[in-house]
Amino acid sequence: MTRDVRVAVFRPDDERMAAAVELLDSLGATPVPDPMLAVESTGAVPGDADSRSDPAVVVLTSKTGVELLADVGWSPGDATLACIGPKTAAAARDTGWTVDLVPEEYSSSGLVAALDDDVGGKRVAVARSDHGSDTLTDGLADAGAEVTETVLYRLDSPEGAGQSTVMAAGGELDAVCFTSSLTVENFLDAADERGVREEAVGGLNRAIVGAIGEPTRATAADYGIRVDVVPENATFEALATAVVEEAAPTYHE
Repeated sequence: MTRDVRVAVFRPDDERMAAAVELLDSLGATPVPDPMLAVESTGAVPGDADSRSDPAVVVLTSKTGVELLADVGWSPGDATLACIGPKTAAAARDTGWTVDLVPEEYSSSGLVAALDDDVGGKRVAVARSDHGSDTLTDGLADAGAEVTETVLYRLDSPEGAGQSTVMAAGGELDAVCFTSSLTVENFLDAADERGVREEAVGGLNRAIVGAIGEPTRATAADYGIRVDVVPENATFEALATAVVEEAAPTYHE
């Protein structure tokens, strides 16, 4: 068993937050849900209606993107479909699409490495949020692809978010799970709004901080936040499990 720890989580306020709360509870932690992201669909779809050819490869980077495309009746057709990780791939398969590629490393750089030898001279459509990393598009272009990017949705900070920043400032959090660079930035913006940024960063540096991948870790470090946990697999399950284990190591009677 583990001793109880308070863990802040910043997922969007939908089924992802509900699943995160359930997981943390099952791990023996006390979840502190504080949504730092809100999703606004653009209604756009991959590909260019004015182009003479459809993309040969479509890259999807999130479960949210899959769901938005499915809602408007889009499908990959004959294109090779690449998904950045298992959650995205599972959502695509649940929709009825064939997933052709999931990289071993669930990241933009891992996806570039997996596609590097196969995209030269091909049109590649990257469909994602408005906060996607240049690592993916630049890497595919360097591999010789003709890259187009479609913004499927925008990510904003929800009104009223940020109670966890006050808790961090007061030393009331044992751990946090940052799931993107944007959650780090929105957390700090919320702390600024409450006048507790310095204290909140100090509180984080006395707690256990988890980041879902290297880009998120680097963003936190740039803002003076020490990251203790970066899981090998970039999934929330891996992140939460590693963070709780670090904050409250399992012991046996």
